[in-house]
Amino acid sequence: MSDNKKYPVLKLVFFIVDWSKIKVISTIFDQVHTRFYFVAKGQGTANSEILDLLGVGSSGKAVVLCLEQDSLIPALLKEIGKKLGLHMAGTGIGFSVPLSGINAPILKVFKESVGKSAVTLDTNLVEKGEDTMSDTNNQPQCDLIVAILNQGYSDEFMASAREAGAGGGTVISARGLMHRGPVKFFGISVQDEKEIIIILSTREKMRPIMESVSTSFGITSKAEGIIFSLPADNITGIDLRS
Repeated sequence: MSDNKKYPVLKLVFFIVDWSKIKVISTIFDQVHTRFYFVAKGQGTANSEILDLLGVGSSGKAVVLCLEQDSLIPALLKEIGKKLGLHMAGTGIGFSVPLSGINAPILKVFKESVGKSAVTLDTNLVEKGEDTMSDTNNQPQCDLIVAILNQGYSDEFMASAREAGAGGGTVISARGLMHRGPVKFFGISVQDEKEIIIILSTREKMRPIMESVSTSFGITSKAEGIIFSLPADNITGIDLRS
């Protein structure tokens, strides 16, 4: 059991940027030997009057997810933030989400690299305990709201979320595979085509947003929504205090 203490703490890192920036991120990942990363195509939800938290307008978005050691995430965010200019409003954001578990073979890959600097970023800043992302200082506690809905409800969903305090979100097309037991229990139909909506929010705004959207878009509604939230940290690219 004591051997478990040697395992590194891992988090899932999100980057949401314009689709045209994929090459920049993938090049950095290759340079620093990022072991596992995935790319999905999404769509921004902001209208012309609102600055989308995850980009500007309704342009195509890239949702990039990677697994990384907690101690190396600030340096990775700093490097990508610098290359993409995430300090400028509307260029995109990055943040991380803690993991509560992961399959053993993947964890072993990271364990074997502990003590070996596989990352060529400015990791000296991490080792010295220095601040590597000054714009993450004093950020409020944040959450990532995730909603999985039947296709066609994202516009109405975001209108309700905005009324409750959300600034914007990103929509990802998906395909649902549902066990028939819950379908029978709730007396709902099954629609294979789904939309996954992700919204980054402060902890203060998270509850009213979730209460608002759950009322009209929950599992017993026509949207048949599954809505939940996850803690988010290492926020870069936006100041959620405003």
